[in-house]
Amino acid sequence: MTRTPQAPPAAPGTDAGATTPAPPAAPGWRMLGGYLVRHRSTATAVAAWSLLEALPALLSGLLVATALDRGFLAGRPATGLGWLGLLGVTMVIRAAVTRTLTLHLGRLVEPLRDELVTTVVAGSIDRAVRGAGSGAGAGVSRMTGQVESARSLVSALLRSARQFGISLAMAFIGLAALSAPVAAIAFPPVLLTLVLCVPRLRKLALRQRTELLAEERLAAAAGETFDGIRDVLACGARDRAAASVTARITEHQMATRATERTSAGNTLLVSVGCQLPMLALLLTAPRLLRSGTLTVGELLGAASYLLSGIAPALRSLVAVLGSWGVELDTVLRRLAETATAISPADRPSGRTPASADLTADRLTYAYGPHAVPVISELSLDVPAGTHLVVVGPSGVGKSTLTLLIAGLAGPGSGRLCIGGVPVHEADTRWLRREVVLIPQEAYVFTGTLRDNLRYLCPAATDGRLAAALDAVGATELAGRLGGLDGPVGLNGPELSSGEKQLIALARAYASPASIVVLDEAGCHLDPTAEAEAEEAFVARGTTLVIVAHRISSALRARRILVMDGASTATGTHEELLRSSALYADLVGHWLSGGSAPDAKAAESLTVGARHGREVS
Repeated sequence: MTRTPQAPPAAPGTDAGATTPAPPAAPGWRMLGGYLVRHRSTATAVAAWSLLEALPALLSGLLVATALDRGFLAGRPATGLGWLGLLGVTMVIRAAVTRTLTLHLGRLVEPLRDELVTTVVAGSIDRAVRGAGSGAGAGVSRMTGQVESARSLVSALLRSARQFGISLAMAFIGLAALSAPVAAIAFPPVLLTLVLCVPRLRKLALRQRTELLAEERLAAAAGETFDGIRDVLACGARDRAAASVTARITEHQMATRATERTSAGNTLLVSVGCQLPMLALLLTAPRLLRSGTLTVGELLGAASYLLSGIAPALRSLVAVLGSWGVELDTVLRRLAETATAISPADRPSGRTPASADLTADRLTYAYGPHAVPVISELSLDVPAGTHLVVVGPSGVGKSTLTLLIAGLAGPGSGRLCIGGVPVHEADTRWLRREVVLIPQEAYVFTGTLRDNLRYLCPAATDGRLAAALDAVGATELAGRLGGLDGPVGLNGPELSSGEKQLIALARAYASPASIVVLDEAGCHLDPTAEAEAEEAFVARGTTLVIVAHRISSALRARRILVMDGASTATGTHEELLRSSALYADLVGHWLSGGSAPDAKAAESLTVGARHGREVS
């Protein structure tokens, strides 16, 4: 079972968020800002309707003060009721505006998920191709939970923080219009609360990031353990695996507690800050009333602004920013780290191989520093255009060798070169263009048949695609699908495993690849169809490496590599029958006493092999 390197958990009793540095927030917010710019017409409509929605927050205190001073306190109750009725009208207008505003918010928020998924997928693929990707569990977490979290959080902030922020601003504008002295008294405590909360929100963002990273590490550790549970039990590593997962659970628990402690401190600070303006007003009201600076109506209007406008808006705004805002900041940071493709300046250019010659010199690879090598000191020379078949029992490193050739893994020791250049030092763009690996389970993408065949060669003409289909024996399949415009994948008919392999083979044939590696890529085809596809690549002049599923593939090969852990053998079919007991065993014959099988046995073997006898 392969494990990715993981950071050690925080020690018990320490602050899990104290030492984790947070990267600059700009890339994540730039990503969101770019989205809003692309949808600026909808964002502008949301801003305009938001100002209308804030009318009650702007006018409430003014209307209450006017109703008292010009109505009830002046002995004109009808006038006072009229002014209060006007306040009710603003409430009705607000309800109607909110209904319309909700539609605009939906148009602004709903496309965000698709754009985030597209951006994250593009960045993830780019980083994976460049060898800078993270573990699969973390990638899936970002693709699912974090993208959906970002969309939900943006929606919540646009609904809540937008409303509270505008209401707070409008309430202060209304308070200043009603009584500048009261506004001057109320503004400093509110400003001080916001100033003190900003660094605490940054600290909370750091805690949230630590918690999110701990969650990702927990998901990765648990996923790897459960995926390899049979190996864990077989190796007697149950206690060790349990301890590893338990450590990640403890780390996540501590990070969560640190986040909650910081959040609770913010809540206390805001609660005090919300009460200070009202306390200041009560202390200064007698003097302001005696001096005539403030009327009774203005006093109640100011209290209305403070109690029903400024205090709840401030409390809600800081609470929303301290929870959803901080969480969004954390999620955007992580999404930006994944979504940002590696810039050309940061991409290693590498060296360009001069040919498609494959050479291995004492190549060794193991799935861990203390694991037994699956490939041990393999030396091999495969000139360009060679047709090589690899055979051997399960688990001896055949598929691992294909990953090394494709540059998807690096050797532990020794060298594996293409055209004299070590694969891990080769230019990545050249490698992805010139080396194609087709695994046993072929991939078919949702789209048209043309889209699938052009995947490795976007500029391929329809004629080239038709020739590729004909070469690998997939013309009849293409006709059944409706030609190159026929749908495949989720929108097309159900395809068998063999039909998917034919599409993958045609895709590789249409590509400019000079090295094609087939890891049992024809195992779901009948022997005749498999032979036709293999012979097409040989006729194309491609360096062809095949992990064989049938002995018939070995019969067609110019060279055969027999792998058995530390020992390997190469040669033709006939040579290996005489020299390799393992090869003879794989094809159904045992060599007795080191002697070669007689002519009749060899003829029987060849006939059986050509009928598709399995070798692994």
